Amino acid sequence: MKKNKKKQLPTFENVFVFPGTVEKLLDQAHTYAEDYQYDLANDKFEEALQYTTGDEMTLSVYAYSLYEARDFEKAKEICERLLEIGPSMYFEAMELYLTICMQLRQFKQVEKIIESLMEEEVIPEEQMDKFTRLKNLNADIAENKRVQEEVEIIQESAENDFSIEVFLEKKTEEQLVIVHELMMANIRPIAFSLKTIIEHEQTHPFIKSLVLLLLVEQEVSMEIEVKKFDRCLKVNPIELQLPTKMPQFQVVAEIIMRELEQEPSTLELVQHLIAKHAIVTYPFEWLDYDDEGVAQSYIEYVGAMFGKIQEMDYEIIDFLHHLEKLTELQHM
Repeated sequence: MKKNKKKQLPTFENVFVFPGTVEKLLDQAHTYAEDYQYDLANDKFEEALQYTTGDEMTLSVYAYSLYEARDFEKAKEICERLLEIGPSMYFEAMELYLTICMQLRQFKQVEKIIESLMEEEVIPEEQMDKFTRLKNLNADIAENKRVQEEVEIIQESAENDFSIEVFLEKKTEEQLVIVHELMMANIRPIAFSLKTIIEHEQTHPFIKSLVLLLLVEQEVSMEIEVKKFDRCLKVNPIELQLPTKMPQFQVVAEIIMRELEQEPSTLELVQHLIAKHAIVTYPFEWLDYDDEGVAQSYIEYVGAMFGKIQEMDYEIIDFLHHLEKLTELQHM
């Protein structure tokens, strides 16, 4: 009489697995996922998938659970396994895969896949709007990332360029270029370096004004001592108005507008000059000169440029000449 052979336990890579073990692990994983306990669900999925390759439902839920737990690298890997088996909900799985790639900042890969799907015309009509929106969103995020990287490069460079020793070693024209490059950057990380530049006696008056304007436009709050034209003033950028909004500028601009209303070409040139000079004197204005005298002197100054001879207040005119030289970044 033959003896009955003992039933062999199923094995997976030479590991004995008790009947029902995999099913139990997967049931627990699904339960955790449905209860939003994604970390616990992922642990159970990972354990179960040691003993099975996983079906469409298992891989779909696992990939989503990993995504929710922000384990994007692993989620991408599981999604790739899911797509290889050709799931019945292929485009839903593809949408999740592309979203994961975007989280991983793999924008070129996303663009390439979507364009390939569109060129092959395999996307169902009802899914086309969704993939078009996904393509546009990917492009927007990629562009924002590119801009941010450029800004970070500028800021990193600025942290070196704006140390007072390095900055003052450069020619004023080079300083001007560096300041202009900061216009699109977040200057808060280097605010104290900028303060030092403004307060340093060797900094060109026009450069002081431009750096101060950066702090004003980004509403940086700090006390700064500004020295120029033999004057000293403590200011806080967050409390300052822009040069063209300052009180004396408003009055001078109004007088000039009234006087040159019938001479548009001259008016345009004078307006250009007062706006430029208002920056170099900032946060001061036209010092001790009165509004009417400043306005008339600008009109006479421009008139002289066109060969018009007339009486002038040469003290103010000399001051305007001095401001013009400073805006050209000529050394004092």
